[in-house]
Amino acid sequence: MNGPRIAVIGVTGAVGQVLLRLLEERSFPASDIRLCASKRSWGRRLSVNGTELEVEEATPQLLSQVDIAFIAATGDVSRQLAPLAADNGAMVVDKSSAFRMDPDVPLVIPEINGDDLAWHRGIVSSPNCSTTPLAMVLKPLMGLSVVDRVIVDTYQSVSGAGAEAVRELRLQSAKALDGGTVNAQTLPHQIAFNLLPQVETFLDTGYTTEEMKMVDETRKILHEPDLAVSATCVRVPVIVGHSEAVHIEFRDAVTPDEVRQALTAATGVRVLDDPAAEVYPMPIHAEGHDDVLVGRVRQDVSHPRGVALWVACDNLRKGAALNSIQIAEELLSRELLPAQKGRD
Repeated sequence: MNGPRIAVIGVTGAVGQVLLRLLEERSFPASDIRLCASKRSWGRRLSVNGTELEVEEATPQLLSQVDIAFIAATGDVSRQLAPLAADNGAMVVDKSSAFRMDPDVPLVIPEINGDDLAWHRGIVSSPNCSTTPLAMVLKPLMGLSVVDRVIVDTYQSVSGAGAEAVRELRLQSAKALDGGTVNAQTLPHQIAFNLLPQVETFLDTGYTTEEMKMVDETRKILHEPDLAVSATCVRVPVIVGHSEAVHIEFRDAVTPDEVRQALTAATGVRVLDDPAAEVYPMPIHAEGHDDVLVGRVRQDVSHPRGVALWVACDNLRKGAALNSIQIAEELLSRELLPAQKGRD
């Protein structure tokens, strides 16, 4: 087949905008690109590879004319449009949480479980932006010893909550510095010069939906349904870049040097770990880069077979848009698109 015809749905959002940039950066071989968003953006023109393209409605007719539909919108939009696109012969790469735990939908990080793409039925999910860096770190370490338990605390940037949350942080910061009154609208409380131990909504267990995404998605991606995982997710006043403090308990004793070596050899992971020189991952290091950054690797003093480490990742790139494009690239290389299987 010629280069795939693609649609980007949710193109005016934070993830959609990064996805467009990455299509250019990675020279994705699209033969045609359609841009879609909500009604308020219809008619807006965006530049892609030097060409001005108009934002359109994601109609059934449009979806029938593409080979890959990237959905970077809400779960409601995905539940409405993903089955429609798949029924029309398109391959859907969905960033929302709508289908992640559907047993018939692969949940994929290509560096970890690209083989799962073989059993897709027209829809592939990309993981949550906090799950991805955790899984990227855990997978290479599972080759050292069985992982018995993982405790992870996240420090998540406001861009993970969307463009309006970014705008709110900027406005609140300016008002707070000027001594003005700060109001919260997008997030439940003031985020400027503050942090919120709540990402998404609370469940009866006391965990949030975001925290349980990390638990359930990590198990599915790693094919470890009984892995003990506990997460606490915190929103912090950072615009781009999620960070995580990770404590891993192994079945056998594993040294920090062994952990560093395994992570250094892992694709998509970069070790920044020289505490004596004050070198360790930070969101400003991760922003605009593809790798998951790891540092502060040390023996956990509370557990004889435990290791603690620190992770930072650009949540809009590897945590979202980049992983979606990598999924599409993997589908192409494995000839797993419906069009490559004989679609007219």
